[in-house]
Amino acid sequence: MSFASSVRHFQTLVLSFHGMVVIETVEEERVQTLINAAVNDLQMAVFEWSVASGLTRSQGNLHNRWSNEYTPPGIQQPQLIEGTCEPLEVLRHIQSMGYQAIYWLKDFACHLENPIIARQLRELLHQFSHNRSTLVLTGHNISLPADIAQEVVYFDLKLPEPDELYQAITEVLKSLKGRVKVEIHPEGINALVKAMRGMTLQQARKVIAYAALDDGKLSPDDVKRVLERKIQVLHEEGLLDYIPPEMNPAQLGGFNGLKAWLTRARMGFSAQARAFNLPTPRGILIVGIQGCGKSLAAKTIAREWSMPLLKLDAGRLYDKYIGESEKNFRRAVTLAETMAPAILWIDEIEKSMGQSDSDSDGGLSRRLFGSFLTWLQEKSEEVFVVATANDLSRIPPELLRKGRFDEIFFVDLPDEQERVGILQIHLIRRKQDPRRFDLPTLVQVTDGYSGAEIEQVIITALYRAIHEKCPVDTQLLVEEIQATVPLSISRREDLHRLRAMAMDRFVPVR
Repeated sequence: MSFASSVRHFQTLVLSFHGMVVIETVEEERVQTLINAAVNDLQMAVFEWSVASGLTRSQGNLHNRWSNEYTPPGIQQPQLIEGTCEPLEVLRHIQSMGYQAIYWLKDFACHLENPIIARQLRELLHQFSHNRSTLVLTGHNISLPADIAQEVVYFDLKLPEPDELYQAITEVLKSLKGRVKVEIHPEGINALVKAMRGMTLQQARKVIAYAALDDGKLSPDDVKRVLERKIQVLHEEGLLDYIPPEMNPAQLGGFNGLKAWLTRARMGFSAQARAFNLPTPRGILIVGIQGCGKSLAAKTIAREWSMPLLKLDAGRLYDKYIGESEKNFRRAVTLAETMAPAILWIDEIEKSMGQSDSDSDGGLSRRLFGSFLTWLQEKSEEVFVVATANDLSRIPPELLRKGRFDEIFFVDLPDEQERVGILQIHLIRRKQDPRRFDLPTLVQVTDGYSGAEIEQVIITALYRAIHEKCPVDTQLLVEEIQATVPLSISRREDLHRLRAMAMDRFVPVR
């Protein structure tokens, strides 16, 4: 939703007698911009309250009814209303005013644990239902009493759009005029804006200012710095890990069937597909044996499509408070949508949204699963989901139904041709020339080994070569391979059961 659309949506809420609007955000600057843009058309006054400053008459819009004649020209000072710092007193004062206005209460939700304050708020909302005034509550992770929650509407303030980020860059450069050189063309500015998607305005301003001041110039090289900072910011948020295409070296051996399907699916993001009103691809589910490349496939898709990879660690969604886990999920997918087009990778989806043998989690897994299905079905942004799973028995049947994902792929142990590719990739990655090894022999002795097991054998052999001060050759690798017991032996029964379930149900990746 663009900023102009957000303004119209907010105006509609005010005009339709919504007495209280809740905005879960810490970006108070953007809330103020939203309110001021909305009330300039509505011709309403705005009041702001915080426990530190009390109730003040906002100077930020054209239709306030009061002005301070003693304020020097050009200086805008908020006009404090005495005796309104306490939460209960400010509600009583607002009720006594009795005229149309927007009242913005900052970090007010925590005070509603007091039943007297909660009751006073309900009486105020009843009055507002007749005079078209609106309370706006802002803060981080707002939790309301049940009897109040039924009377409010939540307003989803999206993260900044590209035009807002572009404006932020302009403001920073203007403030640093004379201190930094601008050595970046419009294409570079667009790359910076793209790199900042998913950040708040404050985060965007800080990272641009730091990049420019660090070396005294803003250049195309600063795009990498912005990406590095965004990786850190998203990691601190704790819901998504971010891997930009530029920092994604993933390579996938084999999987020719999956690669051919992805080549066709990529056309779903093209202008030709949009011209035919075709929906963008939803995503794929990859099930199969551990260590055979499911996670690597997700990384490879992002690299091949030149899209950022967002890994959703479902374990981070869980919160001890009721309702918070669902909020975390909404925050995660909203962030993914803000950064679209992107790849959203949900690893081992059965562990977070699968069927549980008990109700020990209070039904949380089922609720998260329901939220995920609804979002997957209705999402409109270009977010391609790659979900992976190891245990088919724990995957709810609804997820396997045709139409949930664009396709479901099954990954088996690598065949001979795939093992050749896997051996070559990992030998080259460890600076070993594959031509020095007897690949047919290595392919034969790794029969029944997963890609992860083959990689680990090569790593172990290299450690042994360093320790024993001997060269890495075919014989050394063979010895390490024979000393390893693969999953195909240690979990033979599980693999047979998985193959039997997947046979004729899913598309092989080969």
